[in-house]
Amino acid sequence: MKSLKEITELLYASGVPMPGSSMSDEDALSYARKNFPCGNFCLVRDWLWLDIETTDAQRHALEKTQRQPALIYAHQVVFDSERRWDVGDFVRSSLLHQFSKGFHFKTLNSVYLLLGPGSRKRANAGTIACLI
Repeated sequence: MKSLKEITELLYASGVPMPGSSMSDEDALSYARKNFPCGNFCLVRDWLWLDIETTDAQRHALEKTQRQPALIYAHQVVFDSERRWDVGDFVRSSLLHQFSKGFHFKTLNSVYLLLGPGSRKRANAGTIACLI
């Protein structure tokens, strides 16, 4: 099991700053409803982009399934269209499928709209697995 120190550092130590959308929560919800009318979106703040340390073989296997070794961990859900998480909950996404527009983090199932500033960090899969 990973140490509490490793998990705490992953969640709270500084990383490489990344910008998200500067939209207000209300504007972001309106934007999401317009651009994703079928749902499957989640608005998040206070987020971390986590690059997962992988071997070349693992990366190649992910590429075959159109995924990349990265995910989002957000300390605050603003809104989830599928009501998987309540407002204020934390969330960990599944693996990245595509990143676009500077704040659309798309998985194979959902799009996470990254609101406000966040940070990017590298982590091993074992530490990430302890988050949820």
